[in-house]
Amino acid sequence: MTNVILLTGASRGIGAAIARKVLADASVRLVAIARSSDGLQQLVDQYGTERVGVVVGDISEPMVYQKAVKTAIDQFGQLDVLVLNAGVLDPVAPIGEAVIGDWKRLFDINFFSIVGLVAEALPYLRNAANGKGKVIAVSSGASTKAYSSWGAYGASKAALNHYILSLSSEEQPLVEAISVAPGVVDTQMQSDIREVHGSKMSVEGLQRFIDLKKNNQLVHPDEPAAIYAGLALREWPPDINGKYLRYNDQVLSQFN
Repeated sequence: MTNVILLTGASRGIGAAIARKVLADASVRLVAIARSSDGLQQLVDQYGTERVGVVVGDISEPMVYQKAVKTAIDQFGQLDVLVLNAGVLDPVAPIGEAVIGDWKRLFDINFFSIVGLVAEALPYLRNAANGKGKVIAVSSGASTKAYSSWGAYGASKAALNHYILSLSSEEQPLVEAISVAPGVVDTQMQSDIREVHGSKMSVEGLQRFIDLKKNNQLVHPDEPAAIYAGLALREWPPDINGKYLRYNDQVLSQFN
């Protein structure tokens, strides 16, 4: 049975790792979205247009997520799973220095793009080939814990968790949803924390991330990617529907 997955933020980091994991299953057809075309073209070169469709653009623009859903239907005839990985950390600044326009821009990418994309995709997810559509959101530990100067990012991920809870409640049994934090992953975002945003963070907050890198304690992208891919491809137990979990929660070990 063909499984058509739409993945945002697919060109690098966790997203690129998820793309490779799901495409290892020959039944998967993937619509990959990112702002940069380079990583997307690599997927097309490796797997071909019969398995990969790409959309280049800013996911916060309605025309981009509308095109992505249309690509899934036009190119592959169905849409079964959304993996919502695209997100930004900036603005990193104390709450007392908040610039409302910057917060709104982050929420447009991290939250409102998801609201729009899911609404666009729901008519197709409700008719998923395997009987249940899936929405899998990449959240963050910052959704439940305060990090120095990360107020905008943490608030957007907390909103995402509640949105997933509401979605799962409204759309069951036709569509399932889950929000999963990937841990502190060795990606470009971590480099930006250490090299770009550190001056806006507390000394202690920045040092934590410096030490994680120095001590080789950052998570490789393949580790959480395996969980997201497993959730996309396998049946879920009912009790995780709507939940916010960390990628290494014991209940998710079956998806590794």
